[in-house]
Amino acid sequence: MKRNKQIDVKRALALSGALHFLVCCARACLLPFLTLFFRRLGLTPAMTGVVMGTKHLITLVCSPLGSLLAKRYDKRRAVMICSLSLSAVVPLVLLLLPSAGVHGRSDTCNTSDVSTTTTQSLMSSITKTTASTQTHPETSSALVPRSNTTLAGSKSAPLVVNTSLQQPEVEKSHPQMQQVNASSVENTTIGETNQTSGSSSTPVRKKRSKTTTEGETRGGHFGFLGSLKAMDAQHQLFFLVLITVSVWEAVAAPLEWTADDGRYEYLDFADASDRYSSTGVWGLLGAACGVGGAGLLVSQLRCLVADQTTRSGVHFYCYVAVVALALPVVTLLPLHVNKKRDKANGLLKALQLVRGSPRALLCAATTVLVGAASAAVDNFLLWQMQDHGSNKLHMALSVALALLSQAAFPLLASRISKVLASGRVLAVGAATLGLQCFYYSFLWAPWAALPAQAFSCLSAGTVWWAVRAQCEDLATPGSERSVSRIYSALCLHLGSGLGSFGGGLVAQRFGLTWLFRGVALCLMVWCV
Repeated sequence: MKRNKQIDVKRALALSGALHFLVCCARACLLPFLTLFFRRLGLTPAMTGVVMGTKHLITLVCSPLGSLLAKRYDKRRAVMICSLSLSAVVPLVLLLLPSAGVHGRSDTCNTSDVSTTTTQSLMSSITKTTASTQTHPETSSALVPRSNTTLAGSKSAPLVVNTSLQQPEVEKSHPQMQQVNASSVENTTIGETNQTSGSSSTPVRKKRSKTTTEGETRGGHFGFLGSLKAMDAQHQLFFLVLITVSVWEAVAAPLEWTADDGRYEYLDFADASDRYSSTGVWGLLGAACGVGGAGLLVSQLRCLVADQTTRSGVHFYCYVAVVALALPVVTLLPLHVNKKRDKANGLLKALQLVRGSPRALLCAATTVLVGAASAAVDNFLLWQMQDHGSNKLHMALSVALALLSQAAFPLLASRISKVLASGRVLAVGAATLGLQCFYYSFLWAPWAALPAQAFSCLSAGTVWWAVRAQCEDLATPGSERSVSRIYSALCLHLGSGLGSFGGGLVAQRFGLTWLFRGVALCLMVWCV
């Protein structure tokens, strides 16, 4: 009894729920809008899909590996603190990367302040120019000499340029004529210079070729860095983003599994493992608050928050701020290490259970397919909304509505379970997701995605309820969590990675509209 008095289950559940809420809130401040940031930088859909797919595959590998090492060396709290700290610092590197300048799409924002300032400065400069010209009429014309040599080597007459008061009006009415005249003079001068240079151009070309050869040789010695310098700006940006996101996900992935293991083993030590799943809904609520709050904040800001900070950078700063709030919770979170429980063997036994059941394999395949479809929606739905005029507020409300709809599904679970079996509920969830994707391909207004997002309780909510029901039917005593992780983590991230790779290629080749129609068709065929 003395040992049980030292264990406060309510405090442990409250801290676990708070940590889950804050971590999901921090990720939702940034992750839903991350692909929009990549689009603004200039990445193509295929490049964006590769980056997001690599992110999911790294999570698939690093989550169990980091959690296993943290348990083996009894460093769970240190791993969680380091994971939170580094995951808050690494993504800020993305803000330092310059835009590639191609295929970019800037955020839609109110530029009235910028246009007003520009108009005022332009009017003031025109007024000053008019006043100075009226004061000094003798300077209304000027002599601009041409090059001393012409095609025949003869001298040319000076060019008279009229700078009278009517010149601004002429320039405004014929800007193309001014550009053509300037370009013709420049081309003439370049041609004259090339003819007079004569034989001196050959040594210069030789020096340039020698310098290029030496640069290529040095780049070959450096391997990847040398090849990176030889690429164009867009591919350089792609590899820098890929490296940064990979490092970010590698340091952030162990947090979820490590905290989950510590919470379960602490509750199991206190004979309260039946209350382990009571904190699951806090993650959805935190994500809804994060994406809604960040979207509302960014939509109220100007295009440039500071001198060099765009509105997209505010999502990163919101993410860092919420992660900083989660750090004190980690230091107070009660943890327990049960060294008798072998987690690696538990996952292997869970894999054997899934492989030995045809229904379990069918459920796993459906989970992979749903994960792939969900990844295509998560990566490119906001692109589709942006193409139809949606701003950050519309996007944030749509994602928050979907999360809140999923959180409300437990209210309908009891009624659905009385009507349909778990297998048919899984088919209904996949079919509903297919209908949602088909609806996304016909968006016509900025707010048009909101009605479909409200049905996420019947798509993602029913799918994961059916998966949990399948886990309960399949698992042996003591292996429930391991079987659940096979479905919810391994199959989900594997499907999300494959869906990101394939979705990016399809979106670049056929467009976003046909991407969603193709996903809908695949889901419908699989449900049959």
